[in-house]
Formats: sequence, C-alpha cells, structure tokens
Amino acid sequence: MLDIIQKSFTQSIQTKIAASEELPEYIQKAARMMIDALINGNKILSCGNGGSAAQAQHFSSVLLNRYERNRPALPAIALSTDTSTITAVANDASFDDVFSKQVKALGQAGDILLAISTSGNSANVISAMQAALTRDMTIVVLSGMDGGEMAGFISENDVEVRVPSSRTSRIHEVHLLVIHSLCESIDNALFPMSSGD
Repeated sequence: MLDIIQKSFTQSIQTKIAASEELPEYIQKAARMMIDALINGNKILSCGNGGSAAQAQHFSSVLLNRYERNRPALPAIALSTDTSTITAVANDASFDDVFSKQVKALGQAGDILLAISTSGNSANVISAMQAALTRDMTIVVLSGMDGGEMAGFISENDVEVRVPSSRTSRIHEVHLLVIHSLCESIDNALFPMSSGD
C-alpha cells in the first residue's frame, strides 16, 4: 500500500512538471480571455461531469466569493448545480442537452464557456460548446488524453488546455492547478494589490 501511495505522489509530480513545460502559454491566453470578458461586463459559464462538475463548481464559487483575498464578486455560473433543470432536461429531452439548454438560455455574446472533460469526449459538454458557438461565446477547454472530440470544436478565438496525461486522476489534479492559476491571474489583473499589502 505504501508503495502505491508513493507512486501516486511521484506520478502526480511528474505530470505537473510536464504540464508546467507545456501549458503556461495556453493558461495565460485563457486568463486573458476571461479577464477581458469580465472587464466588458460578461460572465463565465462552466460545465463538466463528475469530478469535472466539481471543478466547474469550484471555479464559479471562487469567482463569486473569493480566491485568496477579499474583493468584489465576479459573475460566474456552474451549469451542473441546478438539479431540477438537469433532471428535467435529462428526462424530457436527453442528458446530452443538460448543459446546452442552459447555455442557450443564459449565454450572451462575449461570455465564456469553461468546458471541462478529462477525456474530451463528454457528449453533453460538446453540446454545450456547440451551443456556445451559436451564442457568439468564446470557449476555454480543460481536457487531457488526446483532447477527444472536443478538440474539433476549438477555433482560433478559443483555447484548449490539454493535460499531458492519460490518467483521469492525474488530469483532474492538474485541472485544479490550472483553475487556481486562472483565478489568481484574474484577481491580480482586476484587483491588483498595492505594494504595501
């Protein structure tokens, strides 16, 4: 058991080192897109399934509340939190539509969709991306493995942050670090601390 635990730590560290060499420019682009959207009065919608849903919710809660310091609330909505809407859409239409219907109703031109999937193949997240394109939104994708089908819906105005790993657990770990990097970048850009802080 101890060997397995130590191996998990080693793999996590190695994955993060690889990600630190490949991903910073993509994270910076995503952060700049989000900062510009927020400055322009737009919002960020986020979605994912399972662990990715938890990370979408974590991202929106940090923007709405705080990251590491107190500051004004920022507009963000996690599309995985409204169980009445999700179960109604899944029951009456299809589980593939649980996020896309919300994007069509809530998304506006200039908003951003943060689409999270470790495999890049989540059908309902792909549908949300397609809906975002019809609403003239930009898309930030957090993925892993080979990017999956979601990679095919990325335009030059969007950005994909693809974790260099094929293990779901390692991808989730890096996604959390990416989310924290985005939140810190947003806070530093919109609410810079004075030299005396």
